[in-house]
Amino acid sequence: MAQKRAAAERTGKQPKGERRPGERNSGATTHREIERKYEVMGEVRLPDLTRAHGVATARARGVTELDAVYYDTADLRLAADSLTLRRRTGGADAGWHLKIPVAPGVRDEIRAPLSDTLPRSLAGLLRSRVRTTPVQPVVRLRSRRDVTHLHAADGTLLAEVSVDTVHAERLTGCPGSADWTEIEVELADDVDPEILDAVGKRLVKAGIQPSAAPSKLARALAATGTPVPERPTTEDTGPDADTDSGTAGSVVLAYVREQVDALIRLDPAVRRDLPDAIHRMRVACRRLRSALRTYGNVLDREVTDPLAAELRRLAAELGAARDLEVLDDRIGAALDAIPRELAAGPVHRRLKSWAKSGGAGTRRRAQAALDSPRHLALLTRIDALLADPPLLPAAHQAAGPVLRKAVLRDHRRLARRVERALALDPGTERDHALHDARKAAKRVRYAAEAAAPALGKPARRLVTRMKRLQDCLGDHQDSVVARAALRELADAAHTAGETAFTWGVLYGREEAAAADRERELPRVWARSFAPRFRAARSR
Repeated sequence: MAQKRAAAERTGKQPKGERRPGERNSGATTHREIERKYEVMGEVRLPDLTRAHGVATARARGVTELDAVYYDTADLRLAADSLTLRRRTGGADAGWHLKIPVAPGVRDEIRAPLSDTLPRSLAGLLRSRVRTTPVQPVVRLRSRRDVTHLHAADGTLLAEVSVDTVHAERLTGCPGSADWTEIEVELADDVDPEILDAVGKRLVKAGIQPSAAPSKLARALAATGTPVPERPTTEDTGPDADTDSGTAGSVVLAYVREQVDALIRLDPAVRRDLPDAIHRMRVACRRLRSALRTYGNVLDREVTDPLAAELRRLAAELGAARDLEVLDDRIGAALDAIPRELAAGPVHRRLKSWAKSGGAGTRRRAQAALDSPRHLALLTRIDALLADPPLLPAAHQAAGPVLRKAVLRDHRRLARRVERALALDPGTERDHALHDARKAAKRVRYAAEAAAPALGKPARRLVTRMKRLQDCLGDHQDSVVARAALRELADAAHTAGETAFTWGVLYGREEAAAADRERELPRVWARSFAPRFRAARSR
């Protein structure tokens, strides 16, 4: 199921009938919405859509009256991030709807039952954007929807075409109203998106053009005199920020903002238990923390160190779930790879039970971390950092020399750790030293990522080489952790009267894998530095 959901995220398709694990217990369900919008000028006359490739019949489904109130903060934070929250009556899907963008023309519509107040299941998904600011009604849209269903020759529903006559009324700020007509073409479940191209060609040929507005809400706001606000950029970080794109401060702040945006964007994804969301949010924490520490000559560490400590704590809270997921996948793959005669006893059932018992607790731990006042305080402090960056004198200097110096410093630190680890005999102390080297390699990689806009190809090459080193050290560390888990599984099996033979086989294979990585490390390390950085270090 995890692979099925991961493929859905990549392709923009939603597995039919699936509910997200984080929403199952809250009464919320998710619908993957893939649609195109079109402008209508003057009289509305749909062309013959049965002439679109793949469409055999077009069946009128009648007219529905819809009444939707859209909610946002007073400063329209949700609209600025392309999210829409509405309470709608009328139609078959009356209730609360939160739409989250996935890709151009693709959104996840999360639906909750109709109620007088915003359901908690949706409020949590908004928390990283709105914080403690309440949402309020901003626009009311009353629509007359004329629906047509397009079917294939075998009767399969391909798409729904809606002609919407809309009256928009502004509920906050300057009063205003607007009227327009638009056409929506929404793809049916499990249908190839190419059908949208075919229908779109027929509409354009009839003089109906794609809509310039990304959503009804955006069009309503623009038509009533308040367009969707633009998201802040690095140039908007306060009166003391250096706006010259060639300075060290501007490059570092751009990278910091990128990671902050990722933290905010991934918060609802973690709550929904989307594939890889915890891992990506954890990486964003690490990248942001690394930038604050590496570039302490650009941003004052007296200000940023407390933030870095909180980011480390958050990454640890998220990490428990991710680490268990990686372990489960690794041990499961190892079980699948051994000959059947070596799989003695109920090993697959025991692994599943072990992962399930640990997984529920780690997911609750991640959720609790995001719900805590401490997390909101962290986001508020990060906002303050971006609004008034604690720039040091080096921040106003040309980016290249300043950032190169910081990357070189981190690489020297990595070199000391790798050389210390290689000098130790195999064993627990060396395992710990290699893990420390792995963390240092990540820091160099993230430092080079941040510096890449200023340093160009040498920085990008260094990122690639650090990935290779990180993969080698990471596989070694995964083996260390897997062996500890295999000992735990073997003890549990023995206590239950089962044979521990298979867990011992896997333990031996993990020992061999770790030894392979240790033999490989000197070669990978020797190739870990880009030539131009090496030359810069030698001067």
